[in-house]
Amino acid sequence: MIKYLKLLRIEQWVKNIFVFVPLFFSGKIFEFSLFIESLFAFAVFSLTASSIYIINDYIDIEADRKHPIKRRRPLASGAISKSVARLVFVGLLCLIAGLVCIGFCCLEHTDWRFVAIIVSYFIMNLAYTFKLKHIAIIDISIIALGFVLRVLAGGYATGIIISQWAILLTFVLALVLAIGKRRGELINAQLTGKTRRALDGYNVQFADIALSVSVTLGIISYLMFTITPEVQERFGQKVFYTFIFVVFAFLRYLQQTLVYNRTESPTKIIYRDRYIQLTLLLWILCFLLLIYYHN
Repeated sequence: MIKYLKLLRIEQWVKNIFVFVPLFFSGKIFEFSLFIESLFAFAVFSLTASSIYIINDYIDIEADRKHPIKRRRPLASGAISKSVARLVFVGLLCLIAGLVCIGFCCLEHTDWRFVAIIVSYFIMNLAYTFKLKHIAIIDISIIALGFVLRVLAGGYATGIIISQWAILLTFVLALVLAIGKRRGELINAQLTGKTRRALDGYNVQFADIALSVSVTLGIISYLMFTITPEVQERFGQKVFYTFIFVVFAFLRYLQQTLVYNRTESPTKIIYRDRYIQLTLLLWILCFLLLIYYHN
């Protein structure tokens, strides 16, 4: 069972929490019907992402066998055969189609726009897997767009309008994480000599500059988000002071990346770094108070 969970990469499903962003900021997270619709979007997006991971591992099986860490993946290690992986992939597609049909029949807001987002995500990541992941800058842009699609999916699944600032902030945040990951791969490439084709378009200096620019843009985007009239009307003027948590989280991530040269993926850093976890927790608690109790 564990090998199948690894094939699906369920530890990466944490990224799909972004589908809950529209519901969280709408102040309606305790409305059961909307929560179920967001949970539905989370399930569909997670299964779709897992199907892409299977394709990626299937295509890269030979390259992964030469990688010191990726060789442990179920396909590369031989724990799961190619034929079984194909069956799991087809099963996932059937399950996704079934869930979407249930959504159309039973949920209020599920419509063609949500399906269009899922299909767009699938096609975009297919293109990423087969070609675009080898093109510098385009590769990290697609990763960032994937997070934007998650937020849009959550909005369309619940019928909640998403602000432009929320979309921009999501894109920039994902861009920061993607650049940080590429920087880590560059550091590893210097130590081991192994590299991916897209890294030919990067170097550590470029990654450092791009990371600094993206972090700056992210902080500015968040500040602009907190001072927009509709946000201050909904959450109160004290929402502005939550920028403290955002700035600290960005600085901590930069410290881990630039000072300590943490070369692991951003997801693992978030899982392991207690400072970032505490900051996120405090930010969420503050927002919950502002959203639901500021009046």
